[in-house]
This record gives sequence, C-alpha cells and structure tokens, in this order.
Amino acid sequence: MDILNFISREIQVFLISALPIVELRGGIPYAVALGMSPIHAALICIAGSMLPVPFLLFYLRPLFAKLRMIPIVSKFEQWLINRTERKAGTIKKYSLLGLMLFVAVPLPTTGVWTGSIAAALFNLKLKHAFFAILFGNTIAALIMTFLSHITISKI
Repeated sequence: MDILNFISREIQVFLISALPIVELRGGIPYAVALGMSPIHAALICIAGSMLPVPFLLFYLRPLFAKLRMIPIVSKFEQWLINRTERKAGTIKKYSLLGLMLFVAVPLPTTGVWTGSIAAALFNLKLKHAFFAILFGNTIAALIMTFLSHITISKI
C-alpha cells in the first residue's frame, strides 16, 4: 500500500513543498495534478515551503560557527559558501532585494532553502531576510500557479 493514500492531499502537498529542491516549484504542479484549484494549491505550498525558513535562519549561523571548529566540516562549509556565492551573487550584490529576486525565480536551487542558507552566510538580519524570502516565495508561487493553470487548461 502506498503511504500517501493515508495522508490527505493537502498534507501531502504541504510536506512536499517543505522539501529542499522540490519546494513549491514541485508542490504546485503536483497539487494541480491532484485536482486542487491553483489558488488553494498555491496557499498550501507557500505555507509548506515557508515552514523550514525560520529554523534555517535562526539555527544555521550558530551551527556554521560550531562546525567551523571541525577541520573536515570546515572544508565542506567553505565549499558550501563558494557554491552559495556563485549561485547567489545577486543576493550579495543587492542584499534583501537580491534575496527576494533570487527566491522568486522558479528554478531548482533558487528557492527558500538556498535563500535561507545565503541569508545566514551573508549575515542578513533574520527578520528582514524572512520577509524577503516570503515575498520572493510568493512571487514564485504566482508564477508556478499561472504556469500550472495554463498547462492544465490546455489538457
């Protein structure tokens, strides 16, 4: 038996949207394919994808500080910093506006997880970073909802 059969479709969509990489970019099309209205899907997916953001913003900085003391982990952290800086140059250049725009682009690795990591690495204020990520995520949801609606209406 499929475990997803025991979970309501709203909870499925919420949890899928909270996953790294997938986020609402995968959650909205999945929800629309399940028969949910695009707006209903978007609202659930925004909530689901925003679930990890406060935890990431609040705990990543102290975690990175502790992990820097371990040589092997320090190398991984440096790799993560370099990767994030390459992917998130807009954030570094434009701060909160860049963070919002970065998260708003509905492509893999530009969502709330990477945005939260970048906000922590670039020492953006937590409250401001949270709202920049929320606004960017809402823009991404609007784009994905529009694309999902167009795709479904053509079928």
